[in-house]
Amino acid sequence: MMELYLDLLSSPCRSVFLFPKVVGIPFEFKHVDLLSGQQHSEEFGKISIVRKVPVMKDGSFILTESTAILQYLAQKYSSSVADHWYPADLQQRARVDEYLSWQHMNLRAHGTKVLLLKFMYPLVMDSEPPKEKVDAAVEDLNQSLKLLEEKFLQSKPFIIGEQISLADLVAIVELMQPTGVGVDVFEGRPKLIAWRERVKQVLGEELFDETHEKIMKASSRKQRTPQMEMMKPRLQKLLG
Repeated sequence: MMELYLDLLSSPCRSVFLFPKVVGIPFEFKHVDLLSGQQHSEEFGKISIVRKVPVMKDGSFILTESTAILQYLAQKYSSSVADHWYPADLQQRARVDEYLSWQHMNLRAHGTKVLLLKFMYPLVMDSEPPKEKVDAAVEDLNQSLKLLEEKFLQSKPFIIGEQISLADLVAIVELMQPTGVGVDVFEGRPKLIAWRERVKQVLGEELFDETHEKIMKASSRKQRTPQMEMMKPRLQKLLG
């Protein structure tokens, strides 16, 4: 059976977990605890030299990077996965790919920066992050949210049209990253709220809540780990 190595604290991992669950692709869930440094263990190194998750192991074939895994699954199981997830139509598929390419350095990057500042910074640095840095990160996030609404979603029910796709799944998961640390990205955005509810209805609210339980409880975590110390240079760079 296909194995997925994931930590549901990570938004790319949550996307890779949710998609096969929703469409009925069987897999074995292998938990990798990122905050404890399990990705650097000898055992994990035998699976993937990149030392990060998500990782998919399909027989002897190993694949990393969340969007590549999602695209692989949609195409391998195309006979049983509904076409709207990753359309065969060239232009519709290009729209999905357009969003998946854009989000890495925009919505995902900005949401992750807010998470690092509001969740990881206090744990690792033992102090609150400078307010001006948090405000700047939230403003960058707001600019990405505006593009999500105006460029990608527009007046459509879903990003590429009338039905959900991989683009919507990845987008909603990314938005839960800042939400989990107290930044309500939906406040004052009725269009995004309505879209969120449509996406959750397709995914299933119970599965959606189960998938996001760990990130929604992130702020309550107070215990440091040695792996967190390794993040100091990255966090200090955020303040540069």
